[in-house]
Amino acid sequence: MADADSRAKAAGQPGVDLVVAGGGVMGLWTALFAARDGRSVHLVEKRTIGAGASGGVLGALMPHLPNRWNAKKAFQFEALVSLEAEIAALEAETGLSAGYRRTGRLIPLEKPHNREIALGHVQDALSVWRTPERTFVFDVLDAAPVANWPAGAAMAHGLVHDHLAARLAPRSLLAALRAALDAMPTVTISEGVGIAGLDPAAGKARLDDGSSLTFGDCVLATGVETFALLEPLTPPLAKPAGTAVKGQAAVLQASVDPSLPVIFADGLYIVPHENGLVAVGSTSENSFGDPAGTDGQLDVLIEKARLMAPVLADAPVIERWAGLRPKAIGREPMVGRHPDHANISLMTGGFKVSFGLAHALARTALSEIKGGTLDVPPSFTVAAHFEAAGRI
Repeated sequence: MADADSRAKAAGQPGVDLVVAGGGVMGLWTALFAARDGRSVHLVEKRTIGAGASGGVLGALMPHLPNRWNAKKAFQFEALVSLEAEIAALEAETGLSAGYRRTGRLIPLEKPHNREIALGHVQDALSVWRTPERTFVFDVLDAAPVANWPAGAAMAHGLVHDHLAARLAPRSLLAALRAALDAMPTVTISEGVGIAGLDPAAGKARLDDGSSLTFGDCVLATGVETFALLEPLTPPLAKPAGTAVKGQAAVLQASVDPSLPVIFADGLYIVPHENGLVAVGSTSENSFGDPAGTDGQLDVLIEKARLMAPVLADAPVIERWAGLRPKAIGREPMVGRHPDHANISLMTGGFKVSFGLAHALARTALSEIKGGTLDVPPSFTVAAHFEAAGRI
């Protein structure tokens, strides 16, 4: 770890061990683990905590299917399993609920070949969806465990019931992480100020209010904004290192048991939460006008959800949400040390999987900063993404 104090003295200002840029789920877990490890941390968030994609409403924690097992699927499996204990510890520490439940997932099977494929996955799951303490079942059922969840018309050939999937309440988790950080004397959180530029050689972050921070290490977890911050630090690339994908989602009020499994069907998620709330999402829009506006694409999604789950037929929509999610060029999270700057690390590009992986990615990124290894699938590394973008 670089000597933040000596750099700070040279600059005539206080320094910190770690600057974390970004107040979403990636940045908050990183800041929390670093502070628990005894480091001084300054987290800066350009807007407010959770103002970006992490402040959405869906909260689905969905595993990859258990077939064709590889390093990426294994990493996600271990992360989804370990998240349960991480959240339990966080809730005990703060007294706040993150809205977490391992509810499972239902996937309607509309065609005969869908069922045949799913039956093969039953055996796959027995082999790889397991820990020394537990095996997570992947069932193929003829009928839904609860009538009309989902609608019979959607499952002509039965449905999958996966017992590994879970859900959480995104804003509740962010609130718990923020509360834990607020209680730590070595942590400073600055909202309403973001990083305008970085000088890795000097260990200095220039902020957009004209001030600066001196650091030993810096982690960029600013979602879609990370890609622009990378440009001055990186040799020219043939393609952008990442892009923004817009997502729209909604929250409905309905008399739905919060323990019901998440429904997933052809890109549609229906996620029961506590207090009669049901989240519906999400669109994936590569081109858009208003990044924060909702439109007819969300209306179509809501109507699909009402048909898929008839209990939602008359449920009022109490919130419509839209935001931009970061998708790195390699389509995987972009994590770890910048190959050209040893004191700059990245935590971005999670797109749809950030909530399930953020805690695990934060731990291994911090391990690398301390001189250990970055224990992630090769496709997650920053160098792999730069290769995909084409270094010039």
